[in-house]
Amino acid sequence: MPPVPRRQYGSGVGDFTYRRIVSGAKGFFKTIGLQLTVVGEENIPLEGGAVLAINHTGYLDFVFAGIPANMREKRLVRFMAKDDVFTHPVSGPLMRSMSHIPVDRSAGSDSFRTAVGVLKSGELVGVFPEATMSRSLEIKEIKSGAVRMARAAKVPLIPMILFGSHRVMTYGHRDLSRGTRVYITVGEPIATTGDPEVVAETLRATMQAMLDETIARYPDRPTSPDDAWWMPARLGGTAPTLEEAAAMEAEFSAARAARKSAAATEKEAKG
Repeated sequence: MPPVPRRQYGSGVGDFTYRRIVSGAKGFFKTIGLQLTVVGEENIPLEGGAVLAINHTGYLDFVFAGIPANMREKRLVRFMAKDDVFTHPVSGPLMRSMSHIPVDRSAGSDSFRTAVGVLKSGELVGVFPEATMSRSLEIKEIKSGAVRMARAAKVPLIPMILFGSHRVMTYGHRDLSRGTRVYITVGEPIATTGDPEVVAETLRATMQAMLDETIARYPDRPTSPDDAWWMPARLGGTAPTLEEAAAMEAEFSAARAARKSAAATEKEAKG
């Protein structure tokens, strides 16, 4: 999939829809009594580009991660997401209307150039550098793309941690009970000079420390073994460890590849 034309960014195209969706999400969260706490939003610049590097544990992370920026003069974040989201009949039109950035892993350089152009135009770009949701709730291996984008565009690289968003909706779980807490921590910018892979390790270590600090502030704890799925294993929860999660993801990927291969074979046989 080709990247969204750069001229759409920074021009207000789609922003009316985007702001309506943000307003609707806030109203929905209020309706279900969701308790949102944000710390460090002042680290997001009031103007100019920046890369927001965000951990990823829940399906609604795109929504939650945009809230701190919205608190800063109602700024909007253009999120990078895999192109499957853009081809979906429901999410696709919405993602395109809000000028988010599709990532085609077979043509990643196109997405990279688009994101750098968006950053240079003064926009905020949201990146989930772990690539996929973390089943372990820990910080997975960090890809260096966010570092390289921030460096190429000469903009700040800002880490962000979400905790509690997975309690609302994630793999195998959905709970819209009143009073669920979502904590968001925005860190100070990280220097991007030096080897991008080394900086990516620094980013990962920073995000891990921020995650620990955020969980320490989080007032809730599992009330029973059945309720412990939303806490990392090292803190007494029953979420899989990083190693167990990696094995689960490998098994899932293999099964998905097998389904795609079978579907392609069946289509070829019919065709």
